[in-house]
Amino acid sequence: MPNLRDIRRRIRSVKTTEQATRAMKIVASAKVRRAKDRLMAARPYAIRMNQVLASLAARANPEEHPLLRTRGVEKIELLVLTGDKGLCGAFNANIIKRASAFMEESRGRVLSLHLVGRKGRDYFRRRATKISGEYVDVFRHVEYAHAARIAADLIQRYATQDLDAVFLLYNEFKSVIQQRVVVERLLPIPRLEHEGPLAVQDYIYEPEARRLLDGLLPKHVEYQILRALLESSAAEFAARMTAMEAATRNADEMIESLTLQMNRIRQASITREIIEVVSGAEAL
Repeated sequence: MPNLRDIRRRIRSVKTTEQATRAMKIVASAKVRRAKDRLMAARPYAIRMNQVLASLAARANPEEHPLLRTRGVEKIELLVLTGDKGLCGAFNANIIKRASAFMEESRGRVLSLHLVGRKGRDYFRRRATKISGEYVDVFRHVEYAHAARIAADLIQRYATQDLDAVFLLYNEFKSVIQQRVVVERLLPIPRLEHEGPLAVQDYIYEPEARRLLDGLLPKHVEYQILRALLESSAAEFAARMTAMEAATRNADEMIESLTLQMNRIRQASITREIIEVVSGAEAL
């Protein structure tokens, strides 16, 4: 049976851990609010741009721009967004698990990974996986320049036919307590399927279609990557806040249990001393 000194030492240790998890929860809750505000400001524009460009791609001639051309899906690039830090529950594990499943589904094809986040990079570095790009410390402060740098490499390789398709894998922010793993096709630009009269309609382009597509399509890819980065950032902070809240609650319960155990041991010790005193007095 542990003595009082061991239990007191353990209580102090758990209290120190509880203070750390409570502080991390407060920090994460503040960061998730800011990340959510940035995401909510960017999400409507990104969604609407995706719809417009998908509709435009469906009407435009695929030969008008290299980002619209579809080829056989033999050379695939998977852009994986994980966090740079842990202590966020199953946030990183879910992404890595889904990426591994995607790799298994793509067996027989040429697959390479584009990794954003230290956790994903460290995991896939230790395995026989082709990694074509790595980015860390992006989520310290997500900026448009990060998305533009990532998109530039993917666009260049797709335009030169080094890749047949690019997919995006990330955690979508649904709420503070819910994140959803999403796999989206980034390149070629998805095309909406129109039926009826809309199927034969087209836009009047000003300036000409090629110049318009040259300006719009790369910006579209950049902004979709930026949206995914913001989604992943907000989801990571939400997952960390939830995990630290659970850890703080577990620490409180452990402290309560250890305190009760300590009081019982102390009570038994006092009772034993009283019995010894009474027994000694009766013996005298």
